[in-house]
Amino acid sequence: MTDTPSTFSAYGGDTGRQWYDLFSRGARDWLRHNDKIRQAVKDKLPEVISNAEVMGSGDRTVQIPVRIMEHFRFRLRQNAKQQGAGQGDAKPGDKLGQKQPGQSQGGKEAGGEGDGGYQFAVELKVDDIIDWLWEELKLPNLEAKSGGVKDDEYVREGWDRRGARSRLDRRRSMKESIKRRAVNRDGPAFIDEDLRFRQLARRQQPSTQAVVFFAMDVSSSMQVRDRQLAKTFFFWVMQGLRRQYQQIDTVFVAHTVKAWEFEESEFFQVRGSGGTVASTAFNMVSQAIEERYDPSQYNIYLFYASDGENFRDDHDKAEALLKRLGDQSSFMGYIETPSSEERALTTETAKIFSAVAEAGAASDSYALTSNDSIWKAIRGFFQEQLTGDAA
Repeated sequence: MTDTPSTFSAYGGDTGRQWYDLFSRGARDWLRHNDKIRQAVKDKLPEVISNAEVMGSGDRTVQIPVRIMEHFRFRLRQNAKQQGAGQGDAKPGDKLGQKQPGQSQGGKEAGGEGDGGYQFAVELKVDDIIDWLWEELKLPNLEAKSGGVKDDEYVREGWDRRGARSRLDRRRSMKESIKRRAVNRDGPAFIDEDLRFRQLARRQQPSTQAVVFFAMDVSSSMQVRDRQLAKTFFFWVMQGLRRQYQQIDTVFVAHTVKAWEFEESEFFQVRGSGGTVASTAFNMVSQAIEERYDPSQYNIYLFYASDGENFRDDHDKAEALLKRLGDQSSFMGYIETPSSEERALTTETAKIFSAVAEAGAASDSYALTSNDSIWKAIRGFFQEQLTGDAA
């Protein structure tokens, strides 16, 4: 009995398996590299979100540096490297961290011939960042309130013997011809009575729509930093909500002791003077809802930004108006930019929102003390919104 040729190679596996391993190595490396890039983007999300330069046009791009992946390989030691084991050729009494030759006083290296590193930068659009953000939050689509009606939509509904040539249904016409010839076999293959045309019916489709009110205190106590923190939070919340609704309106209200409605381009440029009366902003929002936005058809969101200062005699009026808005809104968010972390959410305005939340309104408060806190506030809003919808 003769032995058949072995299909196993000297490496211990058959040649087909080795060929597959070699072929799939590139795919495995690509998948691993893709996972590394995804992780790099996720790690950079808080920094990207707090970057004010990201805001603006949806076509704006963001560059995120990532490390290039290389295969392990042996690299020969350079001759200039000192030799030795353990601590090398250090001697007792030597000072660690001494200035090395070629290094400047400021800690930067002077010009030389040493090897330099490099990085790759992944360029993403703002829409891509929203995708990463949504994946990082691990949230399903928020449940939206339907009730509004969008433009009429034409849908196919039935057939007719007359109609436009472009809507001729050939398959249906063939069936009519076969049915006719089953009764009269001597009849012609096709007659005009066999033709069937698709008919279009006009229907109004319910849509999900929302209105977002952005209100902000622009009195003299609000600094440029405070407005920038609020603007950054508003921007990302707006981007997230736009993924949930077919139609979304925005209303921008600024106030001091009086309130005004502005366009988005003007809203963040407004700076007032004088005191702060929060009820003026809440009253203007309430009037806009009554005149333009039916709560039965719109998901209503209100975000109010302030440093927490408010006229004490305005407490009762502001709280009453805010409770009324809480009954009409899907969610209300209070964004505070306190002068210090110790005063965060202990101010007069924070107490008003806290009382409304304790009364049962879907509301929460966030303190923005630095750019790093914006990411936490965004996570808090969307997670709170999901909990409220699920309830």
